[in-house]
This record gives sequence, structure tokens and C-alpha cells, in this order.
Amino acid sequence: QVQLAESGGGLVQAGGSLRLSCVASRRTFGAAGMGWFRQAPGQEREFVAKIAWSGGFMTTANSVKGRFTISKDNDKNMVYLQMDSLKPEDTAVYYCASYVSTIHSAPAYWGQGTQVTVSS
Repeated sequence: QVQLAESGGGLVQAGGSLRLSCVASRRTFGAAGMGWFRQAPGQEREFVAKIAWSGGFMTTANSVKGRFTISKDNDKNMVYLQMDSLKPEDTAVYYCASYVSTIHSAPAYWGQGTQVTVSS
């Protein structure tokens, strides 16, 4: 079992920045990578970004491309999401996720989520 803990959410004005952090309790053998998803009220959870532990693969959703940047620290089992130029439509609960066997399938583990609220 892998436990994920997010931090860094909060209230920010439109145009501002936040940095989310997620730490994994351990990296399972063969773990593929980490990612971020978000869920706004009344909407389905959507993919935001993901990054492989090795090999340099990373990708972000078109809706946040150019504004959000995912990064990682392998030694600390941590992944970050730098969010710049935030918009009110970015308001959501942001979840950290862990990919175990492959980064190209659904995540195996989820964090509890951290609220991000962007005011206009």
C-alpha cells in the first residue's frame, strides 16, 4: 500500500500562483510515476499532469499547458505541481496519484486531495 499526502492548496486571486506538493510513503518496486488530477464541484475528475520516475516522460493537459508545470524529486519520493496564471476555472480539489505498472494506464493509488480556490 502506498500512501500519498498532498499539501499546498489554498485561496489565491486570479493571475496568482500556487505550488502543490505530494509525498509518497514509499515507492513500490517498479513504480512508473506520479500524476495530478482535479475535480471541480459537479464535474468528473480530470487529468492535469503526470511524470515518470525515470526516462524524462511528462505531459500536461491542454487546459493547463503553459501555465502548470509538473516536477519531481526522486530522492524524496515527491512530486510537485507549479500552478501559474491561475484562473477561476482552475478551482477544484487537486489529487495526487501514483502509477504502479505503467504511466499509460489508470493510477493505482490516490491522495486525499487538497482544495485550490481561485477568486476572480
